[in-house]
Amino acid sequence: MPQADESINVLGEPLCTCSEDPMTGFFRDGKCNTCAEDTGSHTVCVEMSASFLAFSKVRGNDLSTPIPEYGFPGLKPGDAWCLCAARWLEARENNMAPRVHLQKTHRRALELIELETLKRFAADLN
Repeated sequence: MPQADESINVLGEPLCTCSEDPMTGFFRDGKCNTCAEDTGSHTVCVEMSASFLAFSKVRGNDLSTPIPEYGFPGLKPGDAWCLCAARWLEARENNMAPRVHLQKTHRRALELIELETLKRFAADLN
């Protein structure tokens, strides 16, 4: 079993749970925890939107269709999910980026995405 990196969010605080229903994360622990083996960097906790789900499907990553044999229920608008940092960045570049939960996004996302960029899409800033 791979060893998880320290659970710290992009704000330098303990990483909060992204979603347990549906269960998300590289480790399927509900958090956007990561490790060296997580080559996709499933570190950005997002809130799914219909437009992003459609965009992702067109790009070859169908997140809305259930895959029961893998325990994947399919996502719907409003669901929270640990998204690959590169996929989020691609969606932003195409004006389709879903909102981000900073307290639930692993700091490793900052290797690809600047904090100020994430803050512009934050769902959890006052």
